[in-house]
Amino acid sequence: MSTEWIDISVPLHNGIVHWPGDAPFQRIQTLALADGGPCNLSEIRGSAHSGTHMDAPLHFLDGAPAIETMPIEATVGRARIIEIQDAQTIGIAELKPHRPEKGERLLFKTANSRLRWFTRDFQKDFVYIPPESARYLAECKVRTIGVDYLSVGHSENGGDETHRILLAAGIWIIESLDLAHVAPGEYELICLPLKIVGSDGAPARAVLRKLVL
Repeated sequence: MSTEWIDISVPLHNGIVHWPGDAPFQRIQTLALADGGPCNLSEIRGSAHSGTHMDAPLHFLDGAPAIETMPIEATVGRARIIEIQDAQTIGIAELKPHRPEKGERLLFKTANSRLRWFTRDFQKDFVYIPPESARYLAECKVRTIGVDYLSVGHSENGGDETHRILLAAGIWIIESLDLAHVAPGEYELICLPLKIVGSDGAPARAVLRKLVL
């Protein structure tokens, strides 16, 4: 097994692209040594879905578990990166040959990885998971999925339904991964969201290392 860890988290910074209507991420310097303060100190503000983050079932299902309930094994362990060729959706026809298995952690590398994190402007035409594909993944009983843009679903093409299908099936969702520099294949994944009690989601740090089979 390789010992080289690959960071697939999107760096949080002022001005990072965010979902339309969400509070943007902000880091505000409240104390500075350069100004005579006793230390450097920052305040952070913004949506719980800023940068690389995870969705809890509570995000789209009223009364469902919040992010602090996530079992560690949902996002720590073996994961598979699947490269999607379709420039619009993660479709069933492209998923089926990969034979998603029960309990798998799947990360989807799409055309989003080529340019999305290089602009501060929201990209409306990102590659997404349509509801029918969400149902297929739920039927396969995968455990966790990750995508390389701000959402698994598209706001104008059943995005809410996609979320509800996946979350109701007990599938944990990682969004806003940076997979541009990672090849398809088998990896060891560690992705841990902040343990924010009662939250619908939380920022996370995600890393991979290649499995040598």
